Amino acid sequence: MDRLADGVGRRLVAMIAVPQRRSALLGLGLRDADLQRLLRRRVLQRHHGHYIDGQLDEQVARIACTQALHPGSVVSHFSAAHLAGLDTWIDGRRTAPPRNAVWLTRPPTGQRNQRRVDIVVRRAGIVAADLSPNRWPPTTSTARTAVDIARTVPFREAIVTVDHALRRGTSMTELEAVVERQFRWPGIRHARAAIGFGDPHAESPLESIARAYFAMSGLPPPMLQVQFWDGTNWMVERVDFWWPQHRTVGEGDGLAKYEATTPEERRRLLRRSHRRDQRLSDRGVELVHFGWEDVVNTRSDLIARLHAAFARGRLRPSTPPRWRTTPPPTH
Repeated sequence: MDRLADGVGRRLVAMIAVPQRRSALLGLGLRDADLQRLLRRRVLQRHHGHYIDGQLDEQVARIACTQALHPGSVVSHFSAAHLAGLDTWIDGRRTAPPRNAVWLTRPPTGQRNQRRVDIVVRRAGIVAADLSPNRWPPTTSTARTAVDIARTVPFREAIVTVDHALRRGTSMTELEAVVERQFRWPGIRHARAAIGFGDPHAESPLESIARAYFAMSGLPPPMLQVQFWDGTNWMVERVDFWWPQHRTVGEGDGLAKYEATTPEERRRLLRRSHRRDQRLSDRGVELVHFGWEDVVNTRSDLIARLHAAFARGRLRPSTPPRWRTTPPPTH
């Protein structure tokens, strides 16, 4: 910036907070050589013919520049979920929509739908209630984003986003209002089913996918985030899934559960997990652990293991444990 003419650097900093065309920057008095130098120094970055602040997160910058390329559009679907920090999941074993592309929605009076590897543009109606207030670039609200994604992907993939939207504080009423506005839109029946199944108690994508897997496999719906009474106090541990009629606990174990920087720390985490399992077993329940591979692999034996645990749980002669559900998390 020190090589720019007096005042040009200050004006440039103010301008590049939003995407700018080359012509606008040349109008400041910059030359093409200046632009190339600023790109090399990461003062600027360029996407889809637009220049923007080089210090901005690259994905956010790419989304903003793509939106500027399509005036009148709003950021939507997976790109809106990225900006909002909303969970999404796509089963990589199928031909899937390009989640890493920039997704936009523009009014139906615009050009036809566009789908490329890097840009997806959908034509659809947008009202003020569908927009996220005070967010730049213009972005669909969390409720509209969740419904759009639920119309686009299969049921168990949609549940990941719907559950997280509910967990983040979006109300069922807000989701249902979007569904009503999209009454005749493609995929709305699938979105309605996913929203009706949504539960803010699911704390992670793994738990959301497991819920869908259990339902699709014909298991009775479990209670989520349950604590047990140890005779004196409510136990600190919460279990992911609890089938009280079968006295069975299901625990989803993501790979991050035992991640550690040293072998000693990993052993400590394992010992803590074993002690936790023992405390739960002392309550007279069956305990079934599972991971990602168990709920996404069609050859998994998880359902058989759960049915076996149900049978053992029903035969237990002791008094069933006292339990309660806990409030859903807020993240």
